Amino acid sequence: MSSAFAVCQGSSELDCCGGLNNVDYSKVDVSVMADALQYLDITETSFGVSAFAVCFNPFFWNVVARWEHRTRRLSRLFGSPYMACYSLALVIVLLNILRSHSFAAAMRAQPRLPLLEIPELYWVGLLVLACGSLLVLSSFCALGFTGTFLGDYFGILMEEKVTSFPFSLMENPMYSGSTAVYLGLALMNASPTGMILACLVAVTYKVAISFEGPFTEEVYQQKNK
Repeated sequence: MSSAFAVCQGSSELDCCGGLNNVDYSKVDVSVMADALQYLDITETSFGVSAFAVCFNPFFWNVVARWEHRTRRLSRLFGSPYMACYSLALVIVLLNILRSHSFAAAMRAQPRLPLLEIPELYWVGLLVLACGSLLVLSSFCALGFTGTFLGDYFGILMEEKVTSFPFSLMENPMYSGSTAVYLGLALMNASPTGMILACLVAVTYKVAISFEGPFTEEVYQQKNK
């Protein structure tokens, strides 16, 4: 982001339009956007429930995991860090099932967008869904159970950083894959509601990564010391 900004700042030749200040917004056709918004009602109950579930889940597991790392209360309550990690994992899985259910309910409750109801887009959505599922499953296999479900916050640390597939492709394949799954479902159902919620999934994961990444690095730095 910063490097791209620097390139744009340093080269006036790339400014083909004279800057956004020279854009005549009165000539922008907003009819397409207006038509799409007719198929989305953010006040509908199922949409609100789904949006809440999307935002709540990463917030919940980050707060609980950090609290455990600081106090070891769950480990003492369940008798071992492994049992505590397994218990939190069960709650996370149940919350994610609820999130997926509410996501599907929100799409069913609101109309499909005719513009998206083409066979080619359905198959694109299916491909995106398949790729996302592959990333999620392969991430789980690479990290293992405790590695996937925040074991490092419980003091269950891995010997070394995982660099095998799919981590050889990207930094956070589990989150990228999960986002792709929701986007694929939205495309397959020609659902503007699903697309908005999939974007919300991406944003919440982006925020979660900004907290989890530095914290996890700090945990392993302490281990190395």
